[in-house]
Amino acid sequence: MRLRHVALLAIVLSIVFPALLIIKPHLRSTPQAGQGEGIVPLPEPRLTGGMSVEEAIAKRRSIRSYRDEPLTLEELSQLLWAAQGITDWKRKYRSAPSAGPTYPFEIYAVVGNVRGLSPGIYRYDPFRHALIELRKGDFRRELQKASLNQEWVGEAPLDIVLVAFYERTTRVYGERGIRYVHMEAGHIGENIYLEATSLGLGTVAVGAFDDERVAEILGTLGSPLYIFPVGVPSG
Repeated sequence: MRLRHVALLAIVLSIVFPALLIIKPHLRSTPQAGQGEGIVPLPEPRLTGGMSVEEAIAKRRSIRSYRDEPLTLEELSQLLWAAQGITDWKRKYRSAPSAGPTYPFEIYAVVGNVRGLSPGIYRYDPFRHALIELRKGDFRRELQKASLNQEWVGEAPLDIVLVAFYERTTRVYGERGIRYVHMEAGHIGENIYLEATSLGLGTVAVGAFDDERVAEILGTLGSPLYIFPVGVPSG
């Protein structure tokens, strides 16, 4: 009888465990009761704007010089929603396509000058459309040093960092999942570019940095893949 129970348990686990791997990204970010401290709700994202997709594509440029002006909380809300916001609440689909969908990315905001928001490091929670405060203070210059001293990283009022957790995708797709994660980084990055353009802002994709140092600044166990400084273009 004992052997039968063990065999039955093995069969159940073989069915349940793969399913849990697929839904884990959704469960991980689901709001839990009592987690109200350090949470900054964001304004609801607008689903219409004054610039067409075609115009945003035509005007998209890499911008590395920004005015010394703050961003608004509404602009930050739109940028983060474009990166990973929920677009289908029934299926929990997000703004960028993902293999599986396994959603291997966490989006971090290194805030220096956003009106109505204290400087600090925040993680975006797409299910609450809110920021989770992780560290207080202005870390832009530290991030600049970790990015081979690219000054636009330190001068932009905001840096959006894409952090990958490869295992969310590789557990489903094996080694091929690494490629899928990198593809998804491109999807998210282009969304940030187009949203910034439609808002009259500028950004640039930064891929040259010390991975371990950036992860240390953010306090994450994931792998940083992209940094997007965002600000009002100076020219």
